[in-house]
Amino acid sequence: MIVELGHFALILALMVALVQSTLPLWGAHRGDARLMALAGPAALLQMGLVAGSFAALTWAFVVSDFSLAVVVSNSHTLKPMLYKVSGVWGNHEGSLLLWVLILAVYGAAVAGFGGNLPSRLKARVLAVQGMIGVAFLLFLLLTSNPFWRLAMPPLDGQDLNPLLQDPGLAFHPPFLYLGYVGLSMAFSFAVAALIEGRVDAAWGRWVRPWTLAAWVFLTIGIALGS
Repeated sequence: MIVELGHFALILALMVALVQSTLPLWGAHRGDARLMALAGPAALLQMGLVAGSFAALTWAFVVSDFSLAVVVSNSHTLKPMLYKVSGVWGNHEGSLLLWVLILAVYGAAVAGFGGNLPSRLKARVLAVQGMIGVAFLLFLLLTSNPFWRLAMPPLDGQDLNPLLQDPGLAFHPPFLYLGYVGLSMAFSFAVAALIEGRVDAAWGRWVRPWTLAAWVFLTIGIALGS
């Protein structure tokens, strides 16, 4: 039941991202405050849905739900809990879901802490971030779905790649992704500014904290990886 909810949450997140990427952008173009105001709640809702989906996948690894192909390929009942949890992102499908989660977290952070941003710029930034979310959610659902079920689940899994069975796997990828994906905020701010035709010192002040945060996380991730 939890796994089905996780898959359904991803589909809902895609629908929310579609709303986030279109209506606020149109509202900013038309000067419609009601449409622009949708950007923030949509970003927060998208984050909540993706977080719920990620929690469902984590639960599947923790309880060794071998009805999921990704759990069979990357876990085992005898694994220590650390490697069961880190196994969630120790594979292509799970790491992509972590990528989408962090992407949504950054959008929600702008929605929650970007009160100093002009309403049009904020709506456009979140709309561009929503477009990136749509692209990754489509790729995840269509080609790399972590909730793909097996018709005949095996009694046990095939174990996590031995090269990934290191405590560093629990910390290195999340920090690395916080850095890599965090740079999407700089992209979203840049595209929003280009749409407005306004790239000035004020824009530099608005984008600076997000770029610095991504740089710090990326530095930590690379250091842990070494």
